Amino acid sequence: MSLPGGERILTVNAGSSSIRIGLFTGHPEHEAPTPRARGKLDGIGIRPRLQVVLADGTHLFDQTFPAEQVADMQAAFRLVDLALANGLRGEQPALISHRVVHGGGLFSAPVRVDRPVLDQLRAFEPLAPLHQPYNLAPIQAVLDDMPELPQVACFDTAFHAGRDELSQLFALPYPLYEQGIRRYGFHGLSFEYVSLRLAEVAPEIARGKVVIAHLGSGSSLCGIEGGRSVEVTTGFSALDGLPMGSRCGALDPGVLLHLLARGEDARSLEELLYRRSGLLGISGVSSDMLALRASQEPHARLAIDHYAYRIAQEVGRLAVSLGGLDALVFTAGIGEKDAELRAQVVERLAPLFDLRLDADANRRNAERISSADSARSLLVIATDEESMLARHAWRLYRDGRSLG
Repeated sequence: MSLPGGERILTVNAGSSSIRIGLFTGHPEHEAPTPRARGKLDGIGIRPRLQVVLADGTHLFDQTFPAEQVADMQAAFRLVDLALANGLRGEQPALISHRVVHGGGLFSAPVRVDRPVLDQLRAFEPLAPLHQPYNLAPIQAVLDDMPELPQVACFDTAFHAGRDELSQLFALPYPLYEQGIRRYGFHGLSFEYVSLRLAEVAPEIARGKVVIAHLGSGSSLCGIEGGRSVEVTTGFSALDGLPMGSRCGALDPGVLLHLLARGEDARSLEELLYRRSGLLGISGVSSDMLALRASQEPHARLAIDHYAYRIAQEVGRLAVSLGGLDALVFTAGIGEKDAELRAQVVERLAPLFDLRLDADANRRNAERISSADSARSLLVIATDEESMLARHAWRLYRDGRSLG
């Protein structure tokens, strides 16, 4: 059994100003597709730059474009698709897999996307305004240009869908829970990939009680036992939990009532909570950790310290939900590369969990950064959401569910 067009799978991870793509080949006898190329187009609408690298390290593209040529996400996707087709001798993907942040209560597994499904997914845009509209724009572009091409949506909320009701509840009237106002959780594709990778590199740890810290411009933690999501720091929207690059994280709802009473409206609050808070809001400098590290502004340091403080607090909360802690795993851009932040977090947690950091391994961003005398393991595992997107889409096809 083979897909038409040579089993090529295109993965699409679209954000507000960038789009990450991957090209994979699915083999009937393999569960995990083979990567062929990866790329990123960033600076959409400002200074678009497309970079594509083949799996062997060969640079296929590195080109900038006029802003008006790539003014929005649909134009960006069409450019990426054209560049791949031209660079790979006209080969076209047979299947496209998209990251979609919010599946709500309707979608707890990857699904083939047609126009009715796309309409259902648009209903969740208010719950993830920084992500959902941009996730859906490339899907719309394909439906407009190549409606016969199968597309799969993979949801960041799906990995958390089987959690206990206790974990999903807010202390609001129960009928609201039944209407879908509940704690969904996000970054599920990243957590799922890292948990699978952990099972490969340290199966004895993967069977235990593990907290994975996905730390980037969006940040959250997940408590996992035996590869299954037990608890997560994000909730109904992608605002909850940890402070992030420009998002506030957990917030006393009384603050919102106070601001509403002062004359703020829903639109201005959305702007405040999603785009002017988090590391950017505290520092007044930037949402980028590298810029904060380089800054001499005192509030830049305060923002970093608060971030580390909240991460450590949430690790403790998830350990309670898990009934213990066997390992802490760092992933995503900050988690994988910022040794100083990892050290700050571990220092706060050390008295509770008897953690010991191998300073040299941590400095090198090694896979295992705990010392030999640490009571619990500390690891750094690179995430790969694109591989997870390809795997889910390929599994849908191999399981025999129709993509035609």
